[in-house]
Amino acid sequence: MKQLPIIASVVREDQLPRLEKSNVKTVILMTGNILNIKGIIEQLHRADKTVYVHIEMVEGIGRDTAAIEYLGRVLHADGIVSTKSNMIHAAHQIKLQTIQRVFAIDTGAFETAVKMINSSKPGKVELMPGLMPRVIRDMKQKIRQPLIVGGLIKSLDEIETALQSGADYVSIGDECFW
Repeated sequence: MKQLPIIASVVREDQLPRLEKSNVKTVILMTGNILNIKGIIEQLHRADKTVYVHIEMVEGIGRDTAAIEYLGRVLHADGIVSTKSNMIHAAHQIKLQTIQRVFAIDTGAFETAVKMINSSKPGKVELMPGLMPRVIRDMKQKIRQPLIVGGLIKSLDEIETALQSGADYVSIGDECFW
């Protein structure tokens, strides 16, 4: 299989050994907890991975400025993923990379997402779900950031359709695509 612009979405700790051996360079970490996250980040850094911590998915990580500072300054995460604009702003303050996750469930949610992105100016945007070619094209036209799509993607055809529709990356938890 040709090398695709894949970002690994890690939802279970038992995925880490396979991820370490993969060619994927960027990771969205959605597992772990405040007690083991430092070790996981260190393990992935030793494997030459860039680690974004999804702050709403890792147990015990608060959703405030102190949590963002802790992730960056103590745990040495490379960046964060969040649906919250205030978390994106806080991460900018300490020079952490950012991915703002948005959901396009209807036209109103899409328009609100574009406004949030333009206000918070994340480094990248993750659009969920990733199975919407027209919506991917529309979002790509309205933002300047690299566009990641993810959620519900299960096949190589779906990955290729997302990329052909304008996605820069596909985030996927299925290890066979790593």
